[in-house]
Amino acid sequence: MVKIIQRFFAFCGEENRHKFRSSIWLGVLQALFEAMKIPAIACMVRALLRGSVTTQDILLSLGIMLLSILGSGLIKAKSTMLQTEAGYDTCARKRVEIAEHMRYLPMGYFNENSLGQITSVTTNVMENLENVATRVVMLVCEGLLTTSLIIVMLFFFDWRIAVVLLAGFALFLLANRFLQKAAGGLAGQKIEADEKLVEKVLEYLQGMAEVKAYHLTGVKSRELNDAIAANAKVNTDMEMTLIPRMTAQNFIAKLTGVCMVAFSCAFYCAGTMDALTAVVMVISAFIVYASLETAGNYSALLRVVDVSVERAQAILDTQQMDITGEDIKPAARDIHADEVEFSYEKRKVIDGISLQIPEKTTTAIVGPSGGGKTTLVNLLARFWDVDSGEVTLGGRNVRDYDMDSLMENLSFVFQNVYLFHDTIANNIRFGQPEASMDTVIAAAKKACCHDFIMSLPDGYDTVIGEGGASLSGGEKQRISIARAMMKDAPVIFLDEATANVDPENENELMRAIQALTAEKTVIMIAHRMKTVEHADQILVIDHGRIVQQGTHESLLAQEGLYKTFIGERREAASWKVRA
Repeated sequence: MVKIIQRFFAFCGEENRHKFRSSIWLGVLQALFEAMKIPAIACMVRALLRGSVTTQDILLSLGIMLLSILGSGLIKAKSTMLQTEAGYDTCARKRVEIAEHMRYLPMGYFNENSLGQITSVTTNVMENLENVATRVVMLVCEGLLTTSLIIVMLFFFDWRIAVVLLAGFALFLLANRFLQKAAGGLAGQKIEADEKLVEKVLEYLQGMAEVKAYHLTGVKSRELNDAIAANAKVNTDMEMTLIPRMTAQNFIAKLTGVCMVAFSCAFYCAGTMDALTAVVMVISAFIVYASLETAGNYSALLRVVDVSVERAQAILDTQQMDITGEDIKPAARDIHADEVEFSYEKRKVIDGISLQIPEKTTTAIVGPSGGGKTTLVNLLARFWDVDSGEVTLGGRNVRDYDMDSLMENLSFVFQNVYLFHDTIANNIRFGQPEASMDTVIAAAKKACCHDFIMSLPDGYDTVIGEGGASLSGGEKQRISIARAMMKDAPVIFLDEATANVDPENENELMRAIQALTAEKTVIMIAHRMKTVEHADQILVIDHGRIVQQGTHESLLAQEGLYKTFIGERREAASWKVRA
């Protein structure tokens, strides 16, 4: 139990750890103010025992009681405020820290770890920590510390009752140890079931079009229902396993209180304890029971807190790419690769590729699906680090750059565009947040998207759905190009940028791309003949190797994959539907 609490405090950071500790000690102080009701009652009992109750006795008892109520209330308010601030601030900081940490993780991490798992950590797990963990840790600590202080205090009144309480407290802690052990495995299963459920919900929603198109509604619904049922079972099993142990733990707490009362009465009847002390012992028994019951009931959730901290910390402990390079401003933006190799899950994807991309030239990368085109581009952009060999920008290894200074040189237009749940204007100015509205509009016009934006209800202030769900594929693509224009980086990566564009807009968009790429170093993955035929050089990638290299004309003059590729595209372009 103590180790779990220590790990939680270590996770919180110095500032919030101080707030939590202050909250705990204020909670103990609150318990002491609550305990002041004992001398308030003792004053009246003493007066009754001597056979006369004076005004002074009444006022003294009333004053102590008022002090107890006011002190307890004020301290509880301050303690709760510190606890709340520390809980929410910890989780807010950790969410930001996780997001910043993931910026510099290799892209392979996002292949190995599902979106559901990452989403669950940043939502369910962090919610557990900000709402559940703070209360659990505070109440458990306060309950145990309050009981410990009462044990110490009782030794000054009657050591025999203090020993009874000490023995009961030891039995309580032993029962709690068994409770923690039972909760250990179940807590991990609960978090895993939560992650699986989030994963299946996201998969079902994001794949809704495919689910309907292929009549998979029943199949995918069953998978989602199974995840829901599994989640319900884990939570039910957890409750059914822990409730009997919590009951036993609470029984020990009650039995301890009963024993304190019984021994106090026995000692009074035997004449070895005066009536006033006996009354104090009986009242103390009720306070102790309340403290232990609270600590015991909430301690069952400590394992959930521990696993939640472990899951969040696992992301933060994931090895980042080395981003501690220099802030380099290269004089040129030529890109070289020398004997680059890269494997993914023991499968070699890039096998000894060397290439040169001169500054302000266009290089097209073509080849069959699965040949390594996208992986090569990811290595050139340092989304992954090479296993061997090196990639250079402006004559410097890309690992020499710190990540931010490297990315300042690069812009990307992906085939699968992601737009944020924000206004169209803010999506366009994403790479240049301080840009004026005039600059945004100018970029949109160059990217051929100004007209359709103005046709929307709120124009540039139209809020689009998450991922750009409210826009067509071509519209999203053009906004992505406008975004790249705003960044105005000297190196442009294009991943089949015209793939989702309507035929009637393709010519305009091609002119927009030409405007975007003018005087830039351009690397494009392409499948359309129009896109590649004017490139300065073409790289044909197959099985992780460059199998052909040259201009459009030189490659057409030789047998090979490129000539086959162009022939297939021409045949497809001439295909017509006949009546």
